[in-house]
Amino acid sequence: NIKSLNYLNNILAKIEANAKGGDEAIMFDVHGNLSEGSGDNIFVVKNGQVITPPALNNLRGITRAAAIELARKEGIDVLETNMGLFDLYTADEVFVTGTAAEIGPITKIDGRLIADGKPGKITKMLMSAFKELTKIEGTPII
Repeated sequence: NIKSLNYLNNILAKIEANAKGGDEAIMFDVHGNLSEGSGDNIFVVKNGQVITPPALNNLRGITRAAAIELARKEGIDVLETNMGLFDLYTADEVFVTGTAAEIGPITKIDGRLIADGKPGKITKMLMSAFKELTKIEGTPII
């Protein structure tokens, strides 16, 4: 993977999402596979399993790696595989990870509620575990 500072596609996607009333853009590769958000990695929870796109066409984020490690520490199976829009619409939970987002729930996509429209159990657990991790390993900013 090459980290490029060319974020034009991401910026344009975010502008388009905002113009349509969304907070975040979800991006797909040329084959229709889920890739990432405009500035975040994306995860789906289905039947107790955490699923994320393979780190081929997206940034291998530090927070992404931490979320995967935290999930596995909790005994949650993590799978890296291709997914499409249908997988997002039918997910039990969806969340994003990123430096700014940390771990954040996605409760609606294209106006469709994800499950009951509230952050799910696994997402909330990972959010809490990540907060604890940053307290332990992070540098306080005064």
